[in-house]
Amino acid sequence: MGSDTSILDRLYTMDGGPEVCRDVYADWARDYDRDTLEGMGYVGPALVAEALAEQVAPTAEVLDAGCGTGLAGAELAERGFTTIDGIDVSRDMLDVAADKKAYRKLAEADMTAPLSIPDNSYDGVVCVGVFTNGHVGPEAMAELARVTRPGGVIVATVHENVWDKENYADHLAAMEDAGRLKVRQTPIAPYHLKENYQCRLCVLEAK
Repeated sequence: MGSDTSILDRLYTMDGGPEVCRDVYADWARDYDRDTLEGMGYVGPALVAEALAEQVAPTAEVLDAGCGTGLAGAELAERGFTTIDGIDVSRDMLDVAADKKAYRKLAEADMTAPLSIPDNSYDGVVCVGVFTNGHVGPEAMAELARVTRPGGVIVATVHENVWDKENYADHLAAMEDAGRLKVRQTPIAPYHLKENYQCRLCVLEAK
């Protein structure tokens, strides 16, 4: 797909909804792991997996929302999680995720729309690399809370470029006021080490 910088430029200026997103990731699926882990120093998947492992037992049923090529699923599996489902908008990325053998099931899903997952389906949810420029907005947090069982934990990264611009703090506070979740913590954390990007690591408890 070109240099790491051109990849990020294309990703962070996407406009056109899920179809454009599918096209971008179809082009990138086979090189994604190498380009992000080696080229960008992408630590988001490891961060969310470690944060979830600190909150729930490895016997938990976990949803990897926006799983991409399965980097977070692989990190969860390394930490002993055995029941992980993944959803993503890109079939090409899901095909790569399947090769990692970390998932119970994988399915296509558009996170800009309601998910076809019943309420209270999971003990934990991870979501890394989704809440960023040109991808999915803060309103999708409501769906993640909906599919998480009361007392379950959601761990999500929010790119530093959109945290303030898209009012994530206010959105989460409103959800907390409405009794939909509890905000446990939202610290600043590393994201792309080589690109010097940071994120907010959101640890949320579903209600």
